[in-house]
Amino acid sequence: MKDLLINSAMTNINKYYDYDDVKLAEIRYGLASLYLTLTKTIVIFTLSYLLGYIKPLLILMALYSVLRLFGFGVHAKKSIHCWISSLIIFLILPYLCIILTINYKVKVTLGMICVILLGFFAPADTEKRPLINKKRRITYKVISVLLGLIYIVLFTFIKDNTVNNCILISLMLETFVVLPITYKLFGVSFNNYKNYTSLKEKRMKGEKLI
Repeated sequence: MKDLLINSAMTNINKYYDYDDVKLAEIRYGLASLYLTLTKTIVIFTLSYLLGYIKPLLILMALYSVLRLFGFGVHAKKSIHCWISSLIIFLILPYLCIILTINYKVKVTLGMICVILLGFFAPADTEKRPLINKKRRITYKVISVLLGLIYIVLFTFIKDNTVNNCILISLMLETFVVLPITYKLFGVSFNNYKNYTSLKEKRMKGEKLI
């Protein structure tokens, strides 16, 4: 089904647009990513609805998405890995948000640990989206830390146990996906911008020698 839809879309694109092979490869990758995202979302939302915890799922996804927007994080190399990790994260974690009761001091301690780790490792880029711009990396890092601190403050004002757990678990989840060890577990490279920076420096040195 996936290949049929993508091939059909690519046929129409080739018919009306004169793109080179590089551009076509980018479009195909984008369509594949879109298909994967849509199918995962439909499956996860359907299962969550049937299990009866759609509300914590929505809260967790919203909180995590805000952090992910600036902290970035690991992406699975294979679709099957992406499916497995997404199902575990968005079906098991919302359930934990409902049943767990965590002491306030423990939440704050865990939250502060997460903020410190985000300060060290966020934003964490990928091979396909290296964060080459240094100013942007610093900006994203500062925003990630500030968001983490805001999430910790929310523990004090929000009394609903499920929502509180969603805040903490979203913070812990974002911290997990930016850690170097997580990148190693998924078999992908960390701090990919360094490869581009090193290559640029080598080219500049080469030009000076000439």
